[in-house]
This record gives sequence, C-alpha cells and structure tokens, in this order.
Amino acid sequence: MTALLLMLLLAPPIARPLPPAKKPTPPAARPWCSGMYADDFSALSKDSIDLNNRPDSSFTYCVRSTATYECLSYAADGSVKRTRRTTTAHGTGFAYKRQNQETLLLTNQHVAEYAGVTDDDHVISGIPAGCKRVSDSLKIVDNERDNYEGDDIPLSKVVIDGPLDMAVVKAKAPLNVMPWKVGRSSALRERNIVEVRGFPLGAFRATVQGRVTSVYDHDDYKDWNHDDFVIDAALSSGNSGSPVFAVNCQSGEYELVGVFHADYSRGNSLNVVVHVDEVRELMTTLKRTSPTRPADEPLSVSARRRLMEEAAETGRVFLPFGVTTAELRPREDGALIFSVFPREFPGRGWPSLVLEDLDSSSAGGFGHLDRVWFGNARGLRERRIQDLEEGDRLIVEKALDALRRSALTAAQYRALTVRASSSREATEDLSRVEAELKRLAVINRDVSQPALDVADRLAPLGTDDAIPLARPFTHAPEPTSSNVTSEGSP
Repeated sequence: MTALLLMLLLAPPIARPLPPAKKPTPPAARPWCSGMYADDFSALSKDSIDLNNRPDSSFTYCVRSTATYECLSYAADGSVKRTRRTTTAHGTGFAYKRQNQETLLLTNQHVAEYAGVTDDDHVISGIPAGCKRVSDSLKIVDNERDNYEGDDIPLSKVVIDGPLDMAVVKAKAPLNVMPWKVGRSSALRERNIVEVRGFPLGAFRATVQGRVTSVYDHDDYKDWNHDDFVIDAALSSGNSGSPVFAVNCQSGEYELVGVFHADYSRGNSLNVVVHVDEVRELMTTLKRTSPTRPADEPLSVSARRRLMEEAAETGRVFLPFGVTTAELRPREDGALIFSVFPREFPGRGWPSLVLEDLDSSSAGGFGHLDRVWFGNARGLRERRIQDLEEGDRLIVEKALDALRRSALTAAQYRALTVRASSSREATEDLSRVEAELKRLAVINRDVSQPALDVADRLAPLGTDDAIPLARPFTHAPEPTSSNVTSEGSP
C-alpha cells in the first residue's frame, strides 16, 4: 500500500483538456447594457473618451439674458412716475448646427426670453408686479463674473416654443458644435446613466453625472406642456438649457436624449429633462412644434356646432378671460354673443365689451365679427367693427379669437364634469382640461387688458345716448351703410 501511494505521488499529473475559451461578451449583452442605453460609463468607446478629452471639444456656452422693465407708480402730487429697472440671469446653451459662418444653439425658453409683463405668475426678482418689458438682450459670456463686453457673442432668437420651454437662438460666429448624434429618449430605462454639461449658477463650465430615476413625467404647470424624464444629477439654476447625454450600448458613443428644464422645488436632486423626441423637429425645422392642446383646435364649423349645443343647453357659458371673467350666450339667429365684464365683476355686473360673432358655417368658417358694444353703468354704445380705428379693431379681433378658444375649452370642461367619476380616463381628461383653462387665463392677460382699455375709452360718456344692456341679445338688424348706431350715438 505504501509503495502504491508513493507511485501515485510521484506520477506525472493526469492531462485534462482545457475548457473552451470564452468569447468576449458584446456590450449590449452585459448587465449594464440591457437596453439601448448603458447603465455604466464603461460602455464608452475609446474614440468617445478621446474625443471627450480634447481641449477644444466644448460646445456648451454660458448665456446671459438681460431685460429692462418700465414700472409705473404715482408721485406725491398724483402724477404718474415711470421708472426703469434692469435684471440679469444666466443659463446654458449648446451649439448643435453650423450654417456657413453662423451657429444654431438650443436652450430653454425661460433662459432666452423674459416675461412681457410681471405678475403673480411671472415673478422676477427685483422687479415689482405690473412692470412691462421694454428691451432685452441675449449673449454668450465666459461666466457670471465676465464684465468685459469686447469678446461677448450676441445671440438672436430664431424660434421660441413656450409650451415646450425651448428656444433656438443664433450666433453670427462659427462656434464648436455638438459632435454627438441626437438619440431616442423613448428608449431610456430607469437606472440608465446620463451626463449633463452646463454652467451651474452661471459660475463655471461643469459636467455632472446621474441616473434616470423615472422615464416619464408630464409638465403642464402654467404655460408649459411637454413630456419629460427625471434624473438624479446634482444640478442648479444656470444649468437650465443644458444638454443631457446617454451612452449608446452598440456604438459606445454619447447621444443627446434631452434638455434640462427644471427641478422639483421640494425634491432633492430630482431634475426634469425635456424628452429630445419632442425637441428634434424644432431643431431641424426651426418651427414651433408644441403638442396640440384643446385650445389649439381649429376654429371650424364642427367646433362652432359643439359650442352652440353646449351653450344652448345651459343658456350661457362662463369662462375666465385673463384679468377678468367673460360669458357666452347663443342667439336665436345662430350668433354667439361674448360679454367681457369689468375686473370688479360681479360687483359691477354690466359688460365692458360685447362682441357679436355671426354664423359663417355656410361659407365653411367658424364665424365673423360684426357689431361691437362698449359698456358701463349707463348702458352700451354700439359700433361696427369696420368703423373702429385700425389699432382698436386689431385689439378687439384678437380678443374675440381668444374668447372663442377659451369658450371651447370651458364647454369641454363642463361636458367632462358630467362623466368625470365614470372612469380613471375621464377623471384624467377633466384634470387636463382644467389645467388648460388655467393656462389660458394666464395667456389671455395680455389680450384682455388692452381690450378693457379700449372699452373704457369708447364706452358711453355723459352726452352720449346709451342703449339697453339687453340689446345685443335680440335678433340682429339688417346691415346698413350708416355709421350711426340704432340709438343715434356715434
């Protein structure tokens, strides 16, 4: 036994066949590349890393937006004082296309454009409510501390898409442009790795990494209407307009998948990114491509018919109209009568402005504006639309267009309330249309106030003959060539 054991110990090892060599696992099959985009930056190709490290590879720029507002106030003697205040903010823009010696850049609308008028929904630090923007400028600077204007690059606006919160601007200079392709944000998955490049606080150029935490979110706050995804990168003001990149598992290259838009005010590193799928067409066509909203429905014969049916069922439709309230009533001859009330409504129950929208369905149109009434506590003063001065006519026509669209949305809202509890989809539709009504109320502030100003100026004076408030709701009289109203007032 001892000899046998010794022989075994001294014998050469038994030759065993080697296991077959494992083939390299392609990037798309790795655990960090389970989908189109990677969960880890190790999927980056060497060429992408080398291109990324080149000193001349930067294509993001610090954008400085400056606006001057005129504010009105009263002096001690009761005279009106006009003062001007200037505000400045910084954001990020990135160049994506060069045309001859010019360059197109993409950024957020809220970076490129200040609000026309400050109010509760458009608050600007250091600017009181009720001030009007009288001038603005946009340019590329080194950072927020850059006070030397000699090398600043002016930017001009090419297209602004407010609901999408996107803006394409142009520099008359050949800038470095993004070397990466535009990707597909619809292919993103939770836990995909992303990289954001921009100017946090406008202080310096920075690259921040994070992950996709949610692949879908929808922003319909105030004037916005776009689809987003959420990432956990540490971003701040100044990053607005920053490009967001993911790594394509097949090519190993970065791809643009979105543009940073905003963060959650009560969230910790929860940042909202606009899907690049919503932005691609804007970048190429240079035309607004915001998703269709109920208010953007064409003013067609069928739309008027639905509005007439809803108004006939209830007798009247109330709707918010910018700074005040409006009402729609149908008339026996098929006309729609829109009444705009004073800001003090219902304390002051008379209409300031009444518009007669006559039926044009026989000609394939929604309607046409004929008579206009301007009112106050004394009654109404009648004019035909063609007799108004051009500036007043344009204001009134713009008000009617806004009233039509708001009335369509208000009628849709009322119809949805009847079946809101019948299903989840109906409840969601009601919530969406309610948000649309609130959005229109904000947008129409710039329409309603000029219309009320015209109405105050053209309402009956002490020497004018006023007609009864009920007159617009009676059948329309036969058209006449006279510019004198039925009651003899000019």
